[in-house]
Amino acid sequence: MDELINILTPEGKSTGKTALKSEAHKNGWFHATVHIWLFTSDEKILLQKRTATKKVFPGLWDISVAGHIVAGEDILTSAKREIFEEIGLQLKEKDLIKIGTRIHQVSHKNGIIDNEHHHVFIAELKVPVSELKIQEEEVDSIKLFDLDILKNTKNLENVLLPRFHDYYVSIYDKIIKYL
Repeated sequence: MDELINILTPEGKSTGKTALKSEAHKNGWFHATVHIWLFTSDEKILLQKRTATKKVFPGLWDISVAGHIVAGEDILTSAKREIFEEIGLQLKEKDLIKIGTRIHQVSHKNGIIDNEHHHVFIAELKVPVSELKIQEEEVDSIKLFDLDILKNTKNLENVLLPRFHDYYVSIYDKIIKYL
């Protein structure tokens, strides 16, 4: 979906301008996203398999839930909206624990230039995966993996990306500290 998003400075400040997501990706304009990592009390992590039609990282097992913050939307509202849209789970603001903001800059072979400020959250998944309903346009499937997968992605095919290993380890560390 080509949403209207706020354009940011490289430092993450508002420029007061908006653009379509496709324009931001074409021109490499900075913008904000949310990443929500859902874990269970028995040290599992929910990952989603991106659909084969996604323009970036198709078919990859990836972050539990992620998405762009639309223009005029606050960060927590965006996080809750994305969780509900992608996996049908309703969380309250108090359920979301913000663990940081991460600058992400990647140029993809298809011409998309991702210059993003990821607002990163963790939250405990307290319902069975069978009760979740995926957004089929975005998500191929969802599955619980052992939390250790965040530390051991280097030799796995199609599960997360080894080049972001340090990021995944930081998520693992925050979840373990929370548990």
